[in-house]
Amino acid sequence: MLPWIILTFAGLFEVVWAVGLKHTGGFTKLRPSMIVIVAMLMSFFLLARAAKTIHPPLAYSVWVGIGVVGAWAVTVLWFKDPFRPAQVMFVALVLVGVIGLKLTSGPATPVP
Repeated sequence: MLPWIILTFAGLFEVVWAVGLKHTGGFTKLRPSMIVIVAMLMSFFLLARAAKTIHPPLAYSVWVGIGVVGAWAVTVLWFKDPFRPAQVMFVALVLVGVIGLKLTSGPATPVP
């Protein structure tokens, strides 16, 4: 269970850096740039930790799925980007794909 919690946090850090990129001004603004860089490092570190136990392609897919869905939700709900019903369908397809990969993946062999 712990690797999945770690992977969830990796995905949440991905949301932070993905959404934060628009606030860095091309990495010319110090504070937002530092937040994005720290979030990137944490996200990749946690993804690597989770992938030691969770099959790496599955871990990566879940990580990307959390990032896609989370970044979309944050920009729509927090930054008031336009809500487009077609986007809901495509975000749902991402979720279906990630869930399908999880359901069809066998157990991974832990990496020492």
